[in-house]
Amino acid sequence: MALFCIRRYGGEDEQQEDAEAEERARVLLERLQQQARARQLKKQREAQPQGREGREGPGAAGLSPGEEPGEGKGKRERESEEQPSAHRQKKLKTKQQPRSPSEERAGTEEAADGSSPTKKKKANRRKSKVQRESPEADSEEDIKQENRSDFKNKCNKRKKTDGEAQGDETGKKQSSEEAEGNQSTQEELPLGASGEEANCPPSSMMILGDYDAKPVQKVQPFLPQWLAQPKRVQKRIKDNLCPLSDVPGIHPRLLKKLQMNGIESFFPVQAEVIPAILQSASNGYLLGRGGFRPRDICVSAPTGSGKTLSFVIPIVQVLLDRVVCHVRALVVLPTKELAQQVSKVFNVYTDGTGLKVVLITGQKSFAKEQEMLVQKKVTGYCSLADIVVATPGRLTDHINQTPGFSLAQLRFLIVDEADRMIDDMHQNCLNQIVKAAFQGENDSGSNVLFQRTKPGPITAASSCSPQIPLQKLLFSATLTQDPEKLQQLDLFQPRLFTSVYSERNGDGTGTEQDTNNKYTLPEGLSQCYVPCDLNSKPLLLLYFMLKMKFTRVLCFTNSREASHRLFLLVQAFGGVTVAEFSSRLPPNERKRTMKEFEQGKIQLFISTDAAARGIDVKGVNYVINYDAPQFIRTYVHRVGRTARAGAAGVAFSLVLRIQERRFLRMLRAAGIQDIKKHPVKGNSLKPLVQQYEGALCKLEKTVKDERAQRRA
Repeated sequence: MALFCIRRYGGEDEQQEDAEAEERARVLLERLQQQARARQLKKQREAQPQGREGREGPGAAGLSPGEEPGEGKGKRERESEEQPSAHRQKKLKTKQQPRSPSEERAGTEEAADGSSPTKKKKANRRKSKVQRESPEADSEEDIKQENRSDFKNKCNKRKKTDGEAQGDETGKKQSSEEAEGNQSTQEELPLGASGEEANCPPSSMMILGDYDAKPVQKVQPFLPQWLAQPKRVQKRIKDNLCPLSDVPGIHPRLLKKLQMNGIESFFPVQAEVIPAILQSASNGYLLGRGGFRPRDICVSAPTGSGKTLSFVIPIVQVLLDRVVCHVRALVVLPTKELAQQVSKVFNVYTDGTGLKVVLITGQKSFAKEQEMLVQKKVTGYCSLADIVVATPGRLTDHINQTPGFSLAQLRFLIVDEADRMIDDMHQNCLNQIVKAAFQGENDSGSNVLFQRTKPGPITAASSCSPQIPLQKLLFSATLTQDPEKLQQLDLFQPRLFTSVYSERNGDGTGTEQDTNNKYTLPEGLSQCYVPCDLNSKPLLLLYFMLKMKFTRVLCFTNSREASHRLFLLVQAFGGVTVAEFSSRLPPNERKRTMKEFEQGKIQLFISTDAAARGIDVKGVNYVINYDAPQFIRTYVHRVGRTARAGAAGVAFSLVLRIQERRFLRMLRAAGIQDIKKHPVKGNSLKPLVQQYEGALCKLEKTVKDERAQRRA
């Protein structure tokens, strides 16, 4: 909208200008009223001939007895042309004679509408009444007499426009009422008003802006430098393998262990991250590089790219020279199965080193886990673990309830699947870990000199008391780049290693070609989706297993109930070795089922998202999303169970037709464009329908039996 600057304070000149502006406003209002009356009179004149025609009949509207059609029409045109000339002569006579203000107003009305003398007299009577009723009329007329000379100078303009207005009168009669009203307001406008507005004095208000819409400049997102300029890791695993000898600083004992396990080269993530962690502890685990606090490390790489080994090797090497057993490394993982997998890798590389690895996930009793963590002696409690692998809930219980369990000597805090840990910050697990790490063991102990305090600004006083630094290592395939969420982790000068490049640099310029991808999928993964109906989803799964001969299939559902019912349905159908994997099963049974699947004894492995996070299930050829994932991160972790470590794999998603548009939009927003549509014709499912209906009857009976057992 327009902005106005009003001059509020001024002298006598400004007051005079204000008075003139008010007077012009009054005059303009009177003229508008005159125009309205003129339009009404004109409509009445037009209505009167029509009424006469209706009363006199068709003969009245016709020609006179001695008249020809052309002559009657010519006469009417001549009469209409003679009327404007008569009006002009009258105006000139009246303008040459001095007139009173009331006569002048009557003249302007006469020029505007061309009315008869009787109507002029009536208009003059009405104006005289208005003058008697309004006390301000005398002052207005005095001002108008002073400005009479200005009006006389504008008479020439009136003559020109008056002729044009009366010449266009016939065109107005043929137009509609709405167009007639609009044109009459322009053509019947008193010529004095147009001339007066052209030469009016400058207004007391200044326009500072206009009505043009200005484009709103879009604010570009600004990322911290460590997010905008990360250390890029190559995505193609097979083309960028790094021999073990090319990675400097690895202990010969660990190199021998790697070769014994069949590892001859590192993946790109391992070749970048392992030296970075070793460099941060080059002076031992008691001090950082140069005596300073080491930088935290974040790693975002595809599933199956070797992230677990990239933190196992350097942590084991740093702790090889430890003398006293304390908890130096703590690995926090979201699920029990993933914690078991990481614990197994640590046990392989700590074998024969004297380092002790303890797994606390709730699979054993709380008292048994306490015995594995601490031992009570005459001098107090001593730790029995160097490396602890835990789930968040069980770890919090031990921090609060296990006497002697201390994290005061903690050097490495590893958070795997960090994005899920950030989402579950309501448990406040990470804050409790950091608080326990900077809490002194004894207020009056012998190690007060080395008692750890929460780090702050580096000063001369803080440098005099050395303490063990706490370094955080974050790993995930879908690590968020939201600075607000990462702020919750309280990272110290972090470094980011990623195969997912940020969209823009800190200066707003673009990076490489792959910059619009938010997540990176395994290199050898092929993606397809199958549009279907709700009733045909079980038939499609059976079609893939029996007709397409899929083997070693990992099938994901969205809930435990859906997983269990699908398992019962496939089992009732027959012809497929199937097993289920969900949190409703006890840990031992889940472990046995996964082992049988890896051995090839089970062809269809139906699971919830419990197996989607980080678990390295060996030999998965196909992943089928029986229920379409609701979030893109869930999709990335599900399909990442196949095509691991550079191998090939295929992922199918059964998508309802009402979900298809949203599903594809979700993938496009994440930069995933190479998914193909794989429709299955209904005729190919017909041979399975009869047997499928029998399986449904068996399923109904089985579900009723299970409910009866629960009630009993």
